[in-house]
Amino acid sequence: MSTSQRFDRGHTDDLMSFLEASPSPYHAVANAAERLEKAGFRQVAETDAWDGTYGGKYVLRGGAIIAWYVPEGAAPHTPFRIVGAHTDSPNLRVKPLPDTGAHGWRQVAVEIYGGPLMNSWLDRDLGLAGRLTLRDGSSRLVNIDRPLLRVPQLAVHLDRSVSTEGLKLDKQRHLQPVWGLGNDVRDGDLIAFLEHESALPAGEVAGWDLMVHSVEPPAYLGRDQELVAGPRMDNLLSVHAGTAALVAVVTGPGGGELPYIPVLAAFDHEENGSQSDTGADGPLLGDVLERSVFARGGSYEDRARAFAGTVCLSSDTGHAVHPNYAERHDPTHHPRAGGGPILKVNVNNRYATDGSGRAVFTAACEKAGVPFQSFVSNNSMPCGTTIGPITAARHGIRTVDIGVAILSMHSARELCAADDPFLLANALVAFLEG
Repeated sequence: MSTSQRFDRGHTDDLMSFLEASPSPYHAVANAAERLEKAGFRQVAETDAWDGTYGGKYVLRGGAIIAWYVPEGAAPHTPFRIVGAHTDSPNLRVKPLPDTGAHGWRQVAVEIYGGPLMNSWLDRDLGLAGRLTLRDGSSRLVNIDRPLLRVPQLAVHLDRSVSTEGLKLDKQRHLQPVWGLGNDVRDGDLIAFLEHESALPAGEVAGWDLMVHSVEPPAYLGRDQELVAGPRMDNLLSVHAGTAALVAVVTGPGGGELPYIPVLAAFDHEENGSQSDTGADGPLLGDVLERSVFARGGSYEDRARAFAGTVCLSSDTGHAVHPNYAERHDPTHHPRAGGGPILKVNVNNRYATDGSGRAVFTAACEKAGVPFQSFVSNNSMPCGTTIGPITAARHGIRTVDIGVAILSMHSARELCAADDPFLLANALVAFLEG
């Protein structure tokens, strides 16, 4: 490992703990905030007047967090260095009327969130987690991290076509999990159960944002434990790396003399378009950055100067070349697991990277002693997208799309090389330091 690198395999151990403790976007930002608090950051309320003091601050809104550190002597026009990511993952989410069932089975009504690999949710032991909103408007995190639900697959004896035509799932009929036996389905049973589990009085919950998760913990895999299997790597792997990098930069020996203001921006709702008050297409990031400029006595001119010099690394997982489907990848671009972070390029602006952005990322990787790879989609395949183009267009900020190459993206359980998470984190440190 290069002497300039600050993270090693211990970072991957910590990532696995972070994944397990973050079954929902609300848990993810709470865990990130806890790590920032230990590094001296303090939460600021959006409803309060902000002052121009130096140091680390963060804003929490739902499943999003924006954290930034103002070094002493930073001018109002000091540019930002932003690591962008998203906290949400495709899954099954509980409907407003959750209590349902049929034929002696008690079930929970769920809706499909994002674009999950639906077959990956079959026959798994599932927990339930998310946010409960109480009658006084406050919220409470809940995490039933034990086998509670299961989406049972139909036996092959009752569907012989599976062997010849493949599995076909109807999103409405085939993905409703079971959680008990009985014909006496009663409205309010699930929420009453969660109130009891959370030590809340009956009838205290007025609203909920709940989702299922696999309770199987992350694990090292392979003969030499070169791989990591786990849930929600897309994209908590980047949230974790960004949090760790920000903490490392501000607590390091040069934290008080940074030429930029380092920022972590982790948004919700990327998997369904980012159009929400906590999504990248909302005003949250721009509002926070502007208020930081103005709180330090800056003018609109200072804001424009700061934004013009700002760079964002949009960090999201990408596709490693699949050994069984290599023809689905571009024939000259085969990012390999274990080869370091990837630089994502798409000339149709599905990714925001251009030549100048490549230069920024190249410099960061060279400084950190980290190898990197290029990712381009096969011309015959549609290309996915990220918060990168949204950030660039909405705020006029130069943005570069990067990430870690994984397999089984959007599965309930994804796969990456064990070394790639800490290689990404080291590159992010170098980027934030400038």
